Amino acid sequence: MPQLSRSDWYDLARDTNWNFRYVSEEEVFPEELSGTGRVPAEAWLKWDEPYKITYREYVHNQVTKDTTTYSLKNAVGRSKLFDQLDPGWKSVIVAHYGAIAMPEYLASIGEARMGRFGRSAAWRNTATFGVLDEVRHGQIQTFLAYGLLDKEPRGDWALKAFHTNNWIILAVRYLFDDMFVANDALSIALQLTFTLETGFTNLQFLGMAADAIDVGDLEFGSLISSIQTDEARHAQQGEPTIKVLIDNGQKEYGQFLIDHMFWRSWRIFALLTGLSMDYYTPLESRRMSFKEFIEDWVVKQFADQFRDNGLDFPWYWDEFIKELTWYHHAIHLGVWYYRPTVWWNPDAGVSEAERLWLEEKYPGWNRVFGRHWDVITENVRKGDIAATLPETLPITCNLCQLPIVRAAGVLVGAHTDATPPTHVHNGREYVFCSEPCKWIFTQRPDRFAGHQSLIDRVLSGEISPPDLGAVLQYFGLSPEEQGRDADDYAWARNGTKG
Repeated sequence: MPQLSRSDWYDLARDTNWNFRYVSEEEVFPEELSGTGRVPAEAWLKWDEPYKITYREYVHNQVTKDTTTYSLKNAVGRSKLFDQLDPGWKSVIVAHYGAIAMPEYLASIGEARMGRFGRSAAWRNTATFGVLDEVRHGQIQTFLAYGLLDKEPRGDWALKAFHTNNWIILAVRYLFDDMFVANDALSIALQLTFTLETGFTNLQFLGMAADAIDVGDLEFGSLISSIQTDEARHAQQGEPTIKVLIDNGQKEYGQFLIDHMFWRSWRIFALLTGLSMDYYTPLESRRMSFKEFIEDWVVKQFADQFRDNGLDFPWYWDEFIKELTWYHHAIHLGVWYYRPTVWWNPDAGVSEAERLWLEEKYPGWNRVFGRHWDVITENVRKGDIAATLPETLPITCNLCQLPIVRAAGVLVGAHTDATPPTHVHNGREYVFCSEPCKWIFTQRPDRFAGHQSLIDRVLSGEISPPDLGAVLQYFGLSPEEQGRDADDYAWARNGTKG
């Protein structure tokens, strides 16, 4: 029986726009949920996705990927491959599942909002596939984490983490609530698919998959690869959306949305990926430094996107570039110091060989950060582990919710102002880790002023008494779940990793 080629019927089947007789356009696409009212309705008809796929093709592709990934999981589960992985890499996996598995599922809410309130039928069609993608990503990651429970019980944080108020989760949750849970369809397209997925996570998953194969983690490598191919497809929603905005005189608004979320994405990306690449991945498996990765992939990627779409670099671009030399190193030092407060075992990553590598990749690292690790190393060698543990809580940013850190010295171009920026709103002073975080807050203070930081929760009495024991209990961390040094301090005692 003769069949039509896809190109003969695809547009007709996809473009299900019609004129409403019983309700108004405003009722069908309320601005609070759609966000598309800045552009005339007819202009959205030009929205066109570059990657076209039918449901039949979609199901075939997804079944193939799932069959491969789940089959490999079953084979690996009967082996000792996980037991043989480097302790630092195990921490990458556990941290990833806790911070990312549930947000992947929550991203289906954002895709569904575009699938219902996107102003173009082509857009809604693409987002519907995105919903299926994100549900799959949440399911497959929680299922693979569940398969680790007999070897790593903290794999259950893939489900548990977002039901706690752990300080890492507060930062991640506030970011993703802002990005796709409490957002309109237009903003989601620009902030989730254009900024986060196209600019950051799609590239991160490429790198993580390659690193996983290098360290011998075939299961995680297969998982991440199967997710990345989905991301590459549904991340395409951002570019046609920004094109429609710019073509209709709304460049400034689109630029604002992207500038806002680029900085917020960078903050979380530096925390989760910066530590993994420069400290947790075994030295022999590091293909490049985190800074080199950002410069080669993210910076160049966004440079091309900004140029091709007629956008400008964010106003804080120079500050972002400078932070590549120091920000994630400072965050890493803080996470390791506060290791009992996280659900994975932070890898110090400062053996003699690793310090040589860090100095090579970040000239001045030993002078700025190495001297702090010198003190820690001395305390470990003396057996004074208590001196390497926290007694107080860090001051956190009222926007990104991460600890306020500064470069404790001078790296190339590093920002060394010790005074964090502040802003008074409705009689209350808010404190921030950076000028971009302050700018995001002041542009929409009512959107962020109600967020309760870790310190707010202490001052209100929600965490009481204000000591580490109460904090760990509040975070939902049992003694067995609290993070420890990944190598049991072998790097300090004999200068090498365990």
